[in-house]
Amino acid sequence: MIFDGDLVRERARVTPEKVALVYVETGERITYADFDARVDAAAAALRALGVAAGERYGILGLNSVEYLAFFFAAGRLDAIVVPLSNRATAHELEAIVADCDMKLLLHSDDFTELATHLAVASFSFDVLRKPASVAGPPAVALHDPEATYCLLYTSGTTGKPKGVMIPRRQLYWNGYNTAVNWDLHADDVSPVYTPLYHAGGLAAFLIPLFCVGGTIVLHKSFNVSAVWKSIQEDRCTVVLGVPTIWKMLMDAPEFATADLGHVRAFFSGGAPLPHFIIDAYQKRGVVFKQGFGMTEVGVNCFTMTVADSYRKRGSIGRPMMFTAVKLVDAEGREVKTGEIGEMWIRGPHVSKGYWNNEEATRAAYGEDGWFRTGDLARCDEDGFFYIAGRRKDMFISGGVNIYPAEIEAELVAHPAVADAAVVSIPDETWGEVGVAFVVGTATAEDLTSFLTLRIAKYKVPRRFVFMDALPRTPYGKVVKEELKRSLAQM
Repeated sequence: MIFDGDLVRERARVTPEKVALVYVETGERITYADFDARVDAAAAALRALGVAAGERYGILGLNSVEYLAFFFAAGRLDAIVVPLSNRATAHELEAIVADCDMKLLLHSDDFTELATHLAVASFSFDVLRKPASVAGPPAVALHDPEATYCLLYTSGTTGKPKGVMIPRRQLYWNGYNTAVNWDLHADDVSPVYTPLYHAGGLAAFLIPLFCVGGTIVLHKSFNVSAVWKSIQEDRCTVVLGVPTIWKMLMDAPEFATADLGHVRAFFSGGAPLPHFIIDAYQKRGVVFKQGFGMTEVGVNCFTMTVADSYRKRGSIGRPMMFTAVKLVDAEGREVKTGEIGEMWIRGPHVSKGYWNNEEATRAAYGEDGWFRTGDLARCDEDGFFYIAGRRKDMFISGGVNIYPAEIEAELVAHPAVADAAVVSIPDETWGEVGVAFVVGTATAEDLTSFLTLRIAKYKVPRRFVFMDALPRTPYGKVVKEELKRSLAQM
């Protein structure tokens, strides 16, 4: 199957004068027609640098209009764009450059020095401003929806990062299905402050709102005060974040007084959301919904109505249209309603596999189309799903399955705890026991007493380690392997 055009060009054709982007850093208000022209310029610059169809090029920088222009330019060249983490070291990036055989790297001025340490030709985003780079729009081409559009490398929390092959079909399907199932409108305005090298920054709201002709308020990076200012002054209607961000926004002074009358809903994803955070926002009169997604299966796989968000608090919702989900045990047999199993997902939003890694692809992508997420969940009698945690995080103590996410949710409910994570360590008597890493002013005795009243005694961690901050990925997930390594050094 083939089709013409691309998302930005089509949106610019339909609503050219509508504002696509508000860039907080400069105050620019960029229409779809203007942005389409910038994507054409980016594509022309890449062609002038010798990037051909199928070749890989990287982009490295903080969020910017230029970053997005170079991302969408891939669709006009049928090249493959590789967004790189701006928090990674040269050693980490060098492995990605080599793995994907990167042709060249485009970077913002903030990362010139880092780019020079990589074994790839690098160019500043300033190539967009050179007259020679603007050679007019490329001819409209026929595009294969299954061709890889971008490689999004996983965070590497479990080892070497893997490049997820994202086809054009996945990006567009995620965009339109999210817009339909999440009821996004052309008059919706949403801030994007999470990094654009992550699937969540690119595909959770940005591409879906481009599908319907909405407006994105683009932040260079995350800043609590700037986000609250943007929500109010730009009259944002839908806002996406992860639990860590929602906690930071809740703890800010603006939370109590911010005008939220124009907000239709807040959304959370990336990790299980503690109930006390939901309660706090709902008391402010805001609809608070949860969802679930992964780079490999599209960042939006579930949906819920406004009424569902209240009566099914804590749920990630029901699967979106044309999304199949099942929960299975270790032998691949479906579990009963209410029981916890590994979540498998199938549908047109599933990616193609891992670049240069057939072994990992075979392990996660079944021949029957099911993607094995590694996430544990349960489903209630009404078809609503609830995340229990990662399969690799679950441990067995005294023959009983223990899910760290449940303990973590209780820990952060303590008024003297700002953040928490639980990992397991071997134990001669029980097989495994839990260790809690805690950010806050509570003592081990305080937390033991608190937890004993809220969860079964066998779930209470046997040890508490207090830290100034937990190691997290840019999208809010705790790097538990780093916590385990720190235990070995204690």
